[in-house]
Amino acid sequence: MLLVARRCSSLVGSVWPARSVPPGGPAAAMRKEPCCRVLPLPGRPEDWAEVLKTAAGVLHEGGVIGVPTDTIYGIACLAQDSRAIKGIYHMKERNGGKPLAICVREIQDIYRYCRVHVPDRLLQDLLPGPVTLVLERSEALSKDLNPFTPLVGVRIPNHLFVQQLAQACSGPLALTSANVSCHGSTLTVQEFQDLWPQLSLVIDGGPIGDDSSSVCRLGSTVIDLSVCGNYTVIRPGCALIPTLKILEKYGLTPNSQQDA
Repeated sequence: MLLVARRCSSLVGSVWPARSVPPGGPAAAMRKEPCCRVLPLPGRPEDWAEVLKTAAGVLHEGGVIGVPTDTIYGIACLAQDSRAIKGIYHMKERNGGKPLAICVREIQDIYRYCRVHVPDRLLQDLLPGPVTLVLERSEALSKDLNPFTPLVGVRIPNHLFVQQLAQACSGPLALTSANVSCHGSTLTVQEFQDLWPQLSLVIDGGPIGDDSSSVCRLGSTVIDLSVCGNYTVIRPGCALIPTLKILEKYGLTPNSQQDA
């Protein structure tokens, strides 16, 4: 494991074979196992065209990729691609009982994939931002995405690259944190190197946030808005206080059954 990580870190911008070795030894692994390419994200959005084209192409081919967001690094695939969704569940070492969120380009996309019971202005006050809104899903989403719940989390990260990637894919992305379930969240691509062999592409947007801050690894604030007039805090995350202020501004009250 350590050897693989060291070699991967020296090959940014190139490819590296997956770590699992099938019968036949390392040579067979080099021939058969998927590879991961790491692409640095240029500093100026006007220089992102090639990276966006490459990332969108990999996603349309069924790949799972690592991406920067406004909170932590995530892994993403096309939300309507059942095989890729199953790949993320396997990578995260979880079953379909722990939901994935979707990422869309703009607020109007939420209405296609979810049933919304809050004012549009509330959505505009919260998004884009470090918030995941849990809503009732519509029939437009693949049934293989979160098959055991009628709800889905929705994100519009305040990160232009992810927004443009969702737009380039003409559909929602399934998005979750770039780590194995129950492990710490990641702020650099090097911190999830153990997942590289299972990814098709990693976009290196540099370090995210301030590692010295106590909230830097908390991820997005997750709020359930599926019940009219109420909200439930599922995860406090990094933006709880400003999020609650906005919810109260629109007259929403905390669900009496929410956890303390």
